[in-house]
Amino acid sequence: MSAILIDNVRLLDPASGRDGGGRVLVEDGRIAALDPRRVPQKGVDRIDGRGGILAPGFIDMRSFAVDAPAALAGGITTVVLMPDQAPAIDTAAKVQFARDPDPATPSVRVEVMGAATQETAGTAMAEIGLMAEAGAVGFTDGRRAIADALLMRRLLEYARLVDRPVVQHAEDPALAAGGAMNEGEIATRLGLPGIPAAAEAIMIERDARLVRLTGGRLHIAQVSAAESVEVLRRIRREDGAVSAGVSPHHFTLNETAVGDYRTFAKVSPPLRGEEDRRALVEAIRDGVIDVICSAHEPRDQDAKRLPFSEAAPGIVGYETLLPLTLALHHHHDVPLLPLIGMLTARPAALLGLAGGRIAEGAPADLVRFDPDRPWRIDPTRFRSETQNTPFTGMPVAGRIEMTMIGGRILFREEGS
Repeated sequence: MSAILIDNVRLLDPASGRDGGGRVLVEDGRIAALDPRRVPQKGVDRIDGRGGILAPGFIDMRSFAVDAPAALAGGITTVVLMPDQAPAIDTAAKVQFARDPDPATPSVRVEVMGAATQETAGTAMAEIGLMAEAGAVGFTDGRRAIADALLMRRLLEYARLVDRPVVQHAEDPALAAGGAMNEGEIATRLGLPGIPAAAEAIMIERDARLVRLTGGRLHIAQVSAAESVEVLRRIRREDGAVSAGVSPHHFTLNETAVGDYRTFAKVSPPLRGEEDRRALVEAIRDGVIDVICSAHEPRDQDAKRLPFSEAAPGIVGYETLLPLTLALHHHHDVPLLPLIGMLTARPAALLGLAGGRIAEGAPADLVRFDPDRPWRIDPTRFRSETQNTPFTGMPVAGRIEMTMIGGRILFREEGS
């Protein structure tokens, strides 16, 4: 592998706080030097960054499928796969298998969350210790909440022993049972069963108390409601062992996106009211929420072209992750450096990963992007296997130009 010099870029590294002009020398899959004074004249490929931003590759903490071409086009260098697959990733062997893609085909890095319970059924604890040894970066039941409080206590205790977080889909199953969208006026008008925001806040409140009881680490996968934000504000003042994530559709859209039974806007947790959406933006600005994740969940037409209550929840999120995140900077004045940190340094720190930073010796997982380049979301041009998105036609700004993993350029937009 030849050395690569990426020149004439704005280096954006949230881990160190660096934001300024520079260049990066990459050798043997790692960052060899920042702003090198001397560069060999032979054996070095030079890339002119043309003043674009060079940042650490994005780490997506919540993905329900590994869709490598779409991830690379979205600047995602590490995908954290959820365990609620078929079959569930609930043993050490399954964790190891899911983490080891074909070594002959360079691709996106895959990290794995092990199932918190056997078959993600929520009744008996899975092999926590063995899965940690096999490389699981945390434990969760994915789309399902861990409802049993005693079981959750035991999970937090065991996960603490192996220094891993427990990731919760915060939604009380009894309150959410049968629900299809946010509980409120629109659900009533459409005749759809609703899911109250309290179902989320109650679960966060309960689990935070269990964290204090056990000394474990808890991550709330996706926050969607103002009530939850207020609970988190109080918890974060008392206990730093609780972290939280949010997905772009929750801070970009509100429940009106459902329109007249528009199933492409059906997600879990559901889109909430405008007050909730605004509360999420403020929580991101204030640092109450730690990470932004795609919640990438491809669904085919057969799963979406159904009556709203019967349709499967989920949207594709890889290729819209950056522009929708940047909208917080362009339209809500959220500073760029900490915002990109929610895609890089923060998830790396929470999961104990080596990436998420631009530093000598770090993996050369890098992304170059133009934060101001305008375009319109067109799912027919997605590289994803499916096009289930509620953002069709939305004007956005911010485009990935190059994605590098381990010193290999695996995506480069035509003309850049």
